[in-house]
Amino acid sequence: MNFDQNENQIMIAQMVRDFAEKEIRPYLMDWDESQEFPVHVFKKLGELGLMGVFIPEQYGGSGFGYLEYVTVVSEIAKVCGSIGLSVAAHNSLCTGHIYYHGSEEQKKKYLPKLATAEWIGAWGLTETGTGSDAGGMNTTAVRDGDHWVINGSKNFITHAITGDVAVVIVRTGEKGDSHGMSAFIIEKGTPGFSSGKKENKMGMRASETAELIFDNCRVPLENLIGKEGEGFIQSMKVLDGGRISIGSLALGIAKGAYEAALKYSKERVQFGKPISQFQAIGFKLADMATKIEAAELLLNQSAFLKNEGRNLTRESAMAKLYASEIAVEVANEAVQIFGGYGYTKDFPVEKFYRDAKLCTIGEGTSEIQKLVISREILK
Repeated sequence: MNFDQNENQIMIAQMVRDFAEKEIRPYLMDWDESQEFPVHVFKKLGELGLMGVFIPEQYGGSGFGYLEYVTVVSEIAKVCGSIGLSVAAHNSLCTGHIYYHGSEEQKKKYLPKLATAEWIGAWGLTETGTGSDAGGMNTTAVRDGDHWVINGSKNFITHAITGDVAVVIVRTGEKGDSHGMSAFIIEKGTPGFSSGKKENKMGMRASETAELIFDNCRVPLENLIGKEGEGFIQSMKVLDGGRISIGSLALGIAKGAYEAALKYSKERVQFGKPISQFQAIGFKLADMATKIEAAELLLNQSAFLKNEGRNLTRESAMAKLYASEIAVEVANEAVQIFGGYGYTKDFPVEKFYRDAKLCTIGEGTSEIQKLVISREILK
């Protein structure tokens, strides 16, 4: 592997930095306080081709690979984790599921709208009683003539309220059967399809999270993705790519916290010299930088494998696990370096600290990543 950034990555990184400084940084704390989901920002990102990064140009996307995708998500997350999370969820989950597993008709119908952010996408697997145990889901779909009738609910769903279309995985067979679940595309406005309350979260507050509700929701047969019973298998493949997304999100948060702490440590003077000159602070910065470098290498490896079409279950789980855990560590140390100022909202690191924690939970907890890794290495 060549670890140098390619020309596309360099170009994208600069484009994202310029965009984030103008369109995100001045407003991020207002959005955080009010939990506003700034839809207009994602429309602008769509115009830049960043809401369909790996979707081919024939479907309205940018046609880039996963190395570029890592760059997009991490560069946005360096400024705001919330915006980075929503970009990641839209690209890899809803849009990615349709791209990798949908029919040609479904791709032509939905991808051009999703890749340009004309439509915002949601993806639903988790339920109130079934987080890591997705196979125990209670939401069901029963065939009735030329429709499927869906009943139940999904929770902790990104873009559940604002999303124009959702890909949801529901039970069409026996509970616990990996071939007893199917994936459906459901458009906003479908009778019986609604959203619940927005979650009041610790971090990632500008990324909308809410419940999806299905009450005798009738979905046409053609909205089934793939074949009946393939939904869970599709989801596990989608989550392999999703781990790169959350790993990239965590990497960006870690970099943002580290860069803020590094800058502050050079400016903050105590006992007659910048605190960066004290070994206690210098060693913290050295540990932070080393862990970030290692996380980025793991992510680049996973992105390379994804581009090559090779199996990446173990590698993406390792990347997601490590990047998310070090994001929490780095953000914690950044707050410590800032001292009392780090605990206030006038400085950036308290938000990185709050945002980082989700990365160890969303799209598979750290414990689930360890389970995936252990199963892979024990095969």
